[in-house]
Formats: sequence, C-alpha cells, structure tokens
Amino acid sequence: MSGSNPLAILFFFVFIALTLGVTYWAAKRTKTTEHFYAAGHGVTGFQNGLALAGDYMSAASFLGIAGLVALNGFDGLIYSTGWLVGWPIILFLIAEPLRNLGKYTFSDVVAYRLQQRPVRIAAVIGTMAVVLTYLIAQMVGAGTLIKLLFSLDYTLAVVIVGIVMMTYVLFGGMLATTWVQIIKACLLLGGAVVLAVLVLAQFGFNPTALFAKAAELNGKQVLEPGTKVVTGAWDAVSLGLALMFGTAGLPHILMRFYTVPDAKQARISVVWATIWIGGFYLITFVLGFGAMVLVGMKEVVGAGGGGNMAAPLLANAVGGSAFFGFICAVAFATILAVVAGLTLSGAAALSHDIWVNVVKGGQASEREQLKVARIAAVILGVCAIVLGIIFQGQNIAYMVGLTFSIAASANFPALVLAIFWRRFTTWGAVTAIVLGTVSTLVLLYCGPTIQVDILKNDIAEVSKQWVVLPAQESLPDHYDSVVSVGDRGLAAHAGTGCRGRLCRGGAPRHLGGIG
Repeated sequence: MSGSNPLAILFFFVFIALTLGVTYWAAKRTKTTEHFYAAGHGVTGFQNGLALAGDYMSAASFLGIAGLVALNGFDGLIYSTGWLVGWPIILFLIAEPLRNLGKYTFSDVVAYRLQQRPVRIAAVIGTMAVVLTYLIAQMVGAGTLIKLLFSLDYTLAVVIVGIVMMTYVLFGGMLATTWVQIIKACLLLGGAVVLAVLVLAQFGFNPTALFAKAAELNGKQVLEPGTKVVTGAWDAVSLGLALMFGTAGLPHILMRFYTVPDAKQARISVVWATIWIGGFYLITFVLGFGAMVLVGMKEVVGAGGGGNMAAPLLANAVGGSAFFGFICAVAFATILAVVAGLTLSGAAALSHDIWVNVVKGGQASEREQLKVARIAAVILGVCAIVLGIIFQGQNIAYMVGLTFSIAASANFPALVLAIFWRRFTTWGAVTAIVLGTVSTLVLLYCGPTIQVDILKNDIAEVSKQWVVLPAQESLPDHYDSVVSVGDRGLAAHAGTGCRGRLCRGGAPRHLGGIG
C-alpha cells in the first residue's frame, strides 16, 4: 500500500497529542534525579509489568517477527521464543538483587564492592554499545513506517521520530517514559488481539487451516524449522544464547526495576511482564502466517524494509483503511516507547556513571545531574538519527538479535558474576564487559550485515556462516577470560570480600558464593 492514509495520520496525531500531554504532566513532577531516572520509585508491580512489556515488545517484536514469519515461515519464531525464555532468568537471578543493590543503572550493582571508576567506565562502554545498536533497529522501523504513513522521504521520517523521542525524555524523564510505555503496551496488546481474531475469522477460527493454506501456497518448508533464518545447529545455538541471556543484560530493561519501591514489587513486575509478553509472542505467530497468506510474500517484500511492514499490510487486508491506520499508529507507539526507554538508559549511563561517579567522584548537585542527563539524551538522539539513516532497509528483528549478542556477551556475565561470585574482582568486571563488547562488535563488523549489506563487499560462505550471530564465539571465550583474571588475582587490592547484601540479595542459597 502506498500513499498517505488520512485515518492513519489521524491516529498518529491522536497518539502524539496523548503522549505529549502525559509528558507535560510528568514534567511538572520531575524535579530531582530520582524522578528523572526512577520515577521516584513510585511505580507499582502491575504498572511496571505493563511498562516492562511496553519497553520490551519493540518494533522487532511487532514488525520484525511478523515480517520474518511472513517471509520465512515457522523459522522466524526462533526470535520470539528466545526473547521470552530470558524472563525466568531475570525473575530468579536478577530482579531482587538488582533492586536491592542498585540506584539508577546496572553498573551500580557491578561496581558495588569494586573500584568504582574502571568498572563504571567499562559498564558505560557495554551500555552504549547495546543502546546504540538497539536504537538502529527502532529507528529503521520508525523511518519505514512514517514513510509508508505520510509518503515522506525516509531520512526526514527518521529525523521526525528522533525529535519526538527527545521531547519525551528531555521533559518527562522516567515518569513520562513509564506511562508512554504503559499506554503503548495496552494499545499493542489490544491491536494485536483484534488483528489475530480478524485473521482467524478468515479460516473459521482454525489455526491449522491457516497453516495448511500457507503450506499450499508456499510449500511445506514454511512449516519446518531451521530452513532460512537459522542455517545450521551452531547458528541456532548462537542465536538462542544471545536472545536468552541478552534479555537479562539490556540496560533499559534493568533500569526499570529501580522504578518500583522494593524487591517484592520487582518480582511481581517480572511475572506480569512475562504474562503479557508470552501472550503477545503467541499472537505474532498468527500475524506472520496471516500476512503470508492474505497479503502475500511479494507484496510484503515490495513494501520495503526487509518485511517490516507485514503487520500493517495485513491490517489493511483484513480490517480496511481504518484498522490499517490504527495498527500503524500502534506500531509507531511501539517504537517511540522503546526508543524513549533506550535513550533514558543511555543518558543515565553517561550522566550518573561517567559524569557523577567518575568525573565528579559522586559530588554533583541535582541541577547539574539533570542538566548533564538531558544533554546526553540530545547526543543520543542525534546518534540514533544518523545510525537509522545509515542502516536503512535492514530487518529489525535481525538487527535486534545482534544487539542481544552484545548484551549477552558483555553486560549479563558481569552482572551475574558480581551478584554470585565472591572472587569477582575489578579487573574481572572490566574484562567481562570490555572483552565481551569488543569481541562481539568485531565479529559483527566482519559479518555479512556490515560487509555485504552496508559496505557492499563480497564475503565467502564459510566466513558468513562463522560470524552471522557471534554469541557462540564471544560468550564462552570471554567467560573463560574473566574466570582466569579472577583466579590470578590481578585486582586483589580491590577487595574480594563480599558485603553482606551483595551475596544475600535474592540469590538462591546454593548459588551464593560460586567459586
């Protein structure tokens, strides 16, 4: 579908007006760094569960997975499965100690009993690598969607999204971001359910009839795993590791646990988030195959964006122009909510970790901290716009998969070892984050996404298979390095003792003090 859609534009502006109203309301209540970063710790477990779902169900979840399934069949669901199974890890290992020990960022926990400066600098490297690569996926989806909605140039569309996103973060902070995410989660869940019902109504509410039709039109291979998205056992293992462990290493997700008043509410929020996210990923299965059958692969590919427009095109096919407009507005809400959360977490890393704790040694006024945080948000917004333009046309689910490789290889190991391993040292933490980040980025740079799609170079099939999804290489290798650093005691002067709460804060008894 091409050309501007008046109803889609109307829904778009209604959402913008609603969220800007929320931002205005939140801005009047955001006076301190605690409000800016953590919404004053006043969000309930149920509210935070919805906000977590809104933050996590990104453009990759809605647009990317639907597109992958529409173009590849059953194989595309490996992303939704991997993203979902990471939540029990957060529930049982991360949520409670993170809330008990941290203040605004995950590096508060990692640096709790170690030297602050080197650990926080390393943590910012890992955070910014995750945030910037994740922003790429969201901005690509947003640019493609706004281009479809308004028939605007892709570059201008990305710039518009960047400006709106910066408005949320600059003025409303975490309070505005939280409510934008809650609104987005409700709209996305409601819209996806209605769309799935409309699709199933075409097949007598019988999902097997839908799958049978897909196989009839496109061959039985669309119902078989391991055919297109993953091309071998190692590819599947690597992607699974990245998605499962990467979930527990995303800074914008971890930051949300500081918005609740205590550890109990943190656990409750994870349970609610898992319910909403799990239900949503089941729905994307229907949406992807619905687009394959009712829209067609050629039309999905012809809309551009690597299949990212499958869900909006499906909405137009089963619900007409009005429903198409609503789904486009929901998709845009999805992107804005995630981008706002990412920008806020990146700004927190630059201001709280670098400026306050490294540059100022913990001595900075509230006004100064807020000023630096807002400047950092603007810088991140500009970077997001530039990167979104450079990576035009990439499938956003795949791009997010690369982001999860970084989070799984850098942030997650450092966080888990800081919580559970008594002998974890300063240089062990630095090694965990820096080696994980650098090795993953190097492997990504050598891979086909950069070398072939961006730089237009040729690459041998053997090299392509080795570096498509780098978690299988970077995650085990750098775990060995971290343990080696800890065992050799290269940073024994940093103190290897365990402050009481660190080893007891929510850790299962049989895991407290590994090593």
